[in-house]
Amino acid sequence: MSLRIVTIVFLLSLPNLNAQPAQVIARSLEFVKANYTKYEFEVPMRDGKKLFTAVYAPKDIAQRYPILITRTPYSVAPYGVDNYRASLGPSEKFQEEFFIFVYQDVRGRYLSEGEFVEVRPKGAVDESTDAYDTIDWLIKNIPNNNGNAGIWGISYPGFYATAAIIDAHPALVAASPQAPVTDYYMGDDSYHNGAFFLAANFGFYANFGKGKTEPSLPDTSTPRFDYKNPNGYDFFLRAGPLANFSEKYLKNQSPYWSEQIAHTNYDQFWQSRNISQHLTNIKPAVLTVGGWFDAEDLSGPLKVFRSIEKNSPGANNTIVMGPWSHGGWSRTDGDALGSVTFNAKTSLFFRENIEFAFFNYYLKGKNDPKLPKAYLFETGTNQWRKYDQWPPKDAQSRTLHLQANGKLSFDSGPADGFDEYVSDPNKPVPYIGYIAQGMTREYMVDDQRFASTRTDVLTYETDLLTTDVAVAGPIHPTLHVSTTGTDSDFIVKLIDVYPNDVPQAEKLGGYQQLVRGEPFRGKFRNSFEKPEPFTPGKEAIIDFTMPDINHTFRKGHRIMVQIQSSWFPLIDRNPQKFLIIPDAKSADFQKATQRVYRTSTITLGAGR
Repeated sequence: MSLRIVTIVFLLSLPNLNAQPAQVIARSLEFVKANYTKYEFEVPMRDGKKLFTAVYAPKDIAQRYPILITRTPYSVAPYGVDNYRASLGPSEKFQEEFFIFVYQDVRGRYLSEGEFVEVRPKGAVDESTDAYDTIDWLIKNIPNNNGNAGIWGISYPGFYATAAIIDAHPALVAASPQAPVTDYYMGDDSYHNGAFFLAANFGFYANFGKGKTEPSLPDTSTPRFDYKNPNGYDFFLRAGPLANFSEKYLKNQSPYWSEQIAHTNYDQFWQSRNISQHLTNIKPAVLTVGGWFDAEDLSGPLKVFRSIEKNSPGANNTIVMGPWSHGGWSRTDGDALGSVTFNAKTSLFFRENIEFAFFNYYLKGKNDPKLPKAYLFETGTNQWRKYDQWPPKDAQSRTLHLQANGKLSFDSGPADGFDEYVSDPNKPVPYIGYIAQGMTREYMVDDQRFASTRTDVLTYETDLLTTDVAVAGPIHPTLHVSTTGTDSDFIVKLIDVYPNDVPQAEKLGGYQQLVRGEPFRGKFRNSFEKPEPFTPGKEAIIDFTMPDINHTFRKGHRIMVQIQSSWFPLIDRNPQKFLIIPDAKSADFQKATQRVYRTSTITLGAGR
């Protein structure tokens, strides 16, 4: 599931304290103990199951307080009424303002009863009804509440926040799904356009657990999976075909991993888990949050926002997107990611001026922040922008054309000819130019110069830009391709090429910053439900949409597009042979010659 680098799971459970000195954590814990009383309850659901719930209530009862909830599969630890969390709420401002903070183990996890189901589909009893029943019980049984409830969560807890707004309890007046898992197969954690996100999923499911039959405390005795190799590229390549992973490394004891690779098409298993289809008649105010460089759940926030806009007209619906990695708005200053700087503490700005202001207004009636429909950071120029719709209504699309000799232009030159390369799945293109074990959080802004030098990567580049080119909205590649295989992946990367003489030239001079990159598994070009083989050597069209950007390519920079057929081990290897890839054997992985015809275009969703 989400939060593939499992250390981040713990970090996001304590978002205020990450990377803080021990004395800061100690002071926060002292404040919590001095000002809150902890209670633990088993809250009954409509089917009789009981969910373990920890409640931190202000000791000062001179006024009534709203309830702020987080529902999580990652444990509400520490357990025991004398064991306190070191911080409460999304940021330190919340515990100082005073709310009734509630943390709940979701159904089937840790001390909660029932069966845990990954991204549980809608049903008679589901995550929406569990949220409803929880809020109903809290409002009726927790003293001194003011009758208002809010919910928030990052990543998997973001999914539970989204679920809570469906047929919401009347007391739920504000919700903030943050990096919410939304359409699990379609661009979130598991698959991107049919390509399996290998490194992230393996890193997560190797440590997520094996399921349980009765409530139990977190198992701290089981050691974390040991790769025994710091080089993820080498580890995953030596592991061989996808079929090897379950038996060789997971000992056939990870049912959740098995579910992932058992459903390679967008079948009913995945379709039923697309929560965005249920976002109708939304009553609570919704603040959806995401990061432009979120390696795990970039598409989720955009899909939640758009679904509410389309299916719940008139809903109080706001989206915030900043220059962040997964959950980076909660645990960093947000002034940089990798080598790229943003010249502002964007996360601090969000936590104080947007997130806290949102909940304080809707739960306590204090100081209307008058949030716009879309509050989005524009990378490149490094500034916050407010929009009354997204993409902006006055934006116009612009189209980049592939040309001979690696040229890229907004002008449509001769469209004849093609460029070709040999793709070898036994020597795949790495997704980063350095050694790392799994999926890094900064790969989405990493320097692509390492890839530009490979013969199995096509590189196209504009002349120096004579004016700023700002792009707001999705990216639409339309590729005309052929392959000597019967299946192939095509990865498209949109890149901002810095001048050679920029400040800090030793680090950013000539830097090729990835702005957006997405794979597409070619057999799904006509349908994600019914894959089709390529006819070797026959031209085919792959037309798809990459997640939005809000980026300005500055004057003096260049725009680059790279096209390749592997991105390893970020995505699994395609044998370049039409088959069910988890069933592939080593002998199935074969070289293929790929042609990309110059009739291919990249449309920048809404340039201005």
